[in-house]
Amino acid sequence: MTDVTQYETVSTDAGEARITWYEATEPWAVLALGHGAGGGIEARDLQALAGALPARGVTTALVEQPWRVAGKKVAPAPKTLDTGWRGLWPALAKPGLPVIAGGRSAGARVACRTGSELGALAVLALSFPLHPPGKPERSRADELLGTALPTLVVQGGNDPFGRPEEFPAGPHALVEVPYGDHGFAVPKRAPLTQDEALDGLVAGVAAWLVTLR
Repeated sequence: MTDVTQYETVSTDAGEARITWYEATEPWAVLALGHGAGGGIEARDLQALAGALPARGVTTALVEQPWRVAGKKVAPAPKTLDTGWRGLWPALAKPGLPVIAGGRSAGARVACRTGSELGALAVLALSFPLHPPGKPERSRADELLGTALPTLVVQGGNDPFGRPEEFPAGPHALVEVPYGDHGFAVPKRAPLTQDEALDGLVAGVAAWLVTLR
């Protein structure tokens, strides 16, 4: 994995957030990735991208929301998550580099809701929670369809929060991680390994990033 080059604490109106930087040697963009409501930046997809993308010229910033930095167990309301993200956004800007807003699950929703207003180049939505498990009538598709930015969804084939075939047609692109659940874990009986699943995820994101240059 690419070495962490810097930890940065940022004060926001929701509390102190933290950014872990994975620097590219010759970057052309910054990708900011927020975590979900049930975990932090140790998530396998976030770590895989942070380990691979700097070599492709994308400085990657893994962002910990204030509630997580404070050691709380339960994420706050979406409005508070958005407040924290808005507050740390200026710290993500590096001279001459566009910033791509992204995240997994709840972090993907934050990126979708705020990307346009913050001036993001694009949005990367990992494991977008299209609906609560078993409740497809409670759709959050409006957040995804309303980004007004180039958007990529990366979704596990068996994600209970929304399988790829459940997503509505729209301007976004979609990459499926076969057999993956909400955390992109694949069952042992699947015809691909966990490493192969993550390699496919990274390859899909990297190919999309090339289109943004």
